[in-house]
Amino acid sequence: MANEDTPDASPAEKLPESIAIIMDGNGRWAQEHEKPRSEGHREGAESVRAITRECARLGVKELTLYAFSTENWRRPEPEIFLLMELLKEFLIKERAEIMDNDIVFRAVGQLDRLPPEVYQEYEATRDMSARNKGMILRLCLSYGSRQEIFEAAKKMATLAQKDPEAFEALEPDDFRSFLYDPEMRDPDLLIRTSYERRISNFLLWQISYTEIFITKTHWPDFRESQLHNALADYASRERRFGGLIDEEVV
Repeated sequence: MANEDTPDASPAEKLPESIAIIMDGNGRWAQEHEKPRSEGHREGAESVRAITRECARLGVKELTLYAFSTENWRRPEPEIFLLMELLKEFLIKERAEIMDNDIVFRAVGQLDRLPPEVYQEYEATRDMSARNKGMILRLCLSYGSRQEIFEAAKKMATLAQKDPEAFEALEPDDFRSFLYDPEMRDPDLLIRTSYERRISNFLLWQISYTEIFITKTHWPDFRESQLHNALADYASRERRFGGLIDEEVV
């Protein structure tokens, strides 16, 4: 787990196929700049645009962003309203960018909790991009990993009642077929900004072997150069998945 940015470029052959990001620090950025929290969220949206564009350019196959957690519903109503308005604005304004970059847009989470007008814009953007062939941009909205796993377990219990033989035939990796997006790749790299060192109920099943990169940079300041630093750090690691590299084998 890295806690400092590094200056080197990432070798193309070691580019992660799937990146997940916990975007943290909008409020702290605003406080440090003596601006309202709303400005931190707006500047954070600019980072989403920049990082999405750069990941698509580099050839990353999937980018998953933790945009709004189930716990975020506990925030003050004015801030939730602002976040939902910013999300709606993003969904509308970024359609041209999504199409120009051949991006497939998706979201996972308890999407039925989103305001109807926001969900409507999400569906429009999702459907418009469905036939694109490039990078998948996935937003985790009203998302909590424990809830996702709990709902998956209930689906498995239903299968056990309806088709015991099919249930008994399940293998461990089949569990992903009950998750919100069964096609989601396990992230190769998880980035967390603002120097928070916890997972925060994010992709608990999917990140079992994910490399983790932590930076002090607040999300509104996380742009292309900071992304390249994270990729360089990832490229410097030897991924073993519990095994050994060849020279360690006796």
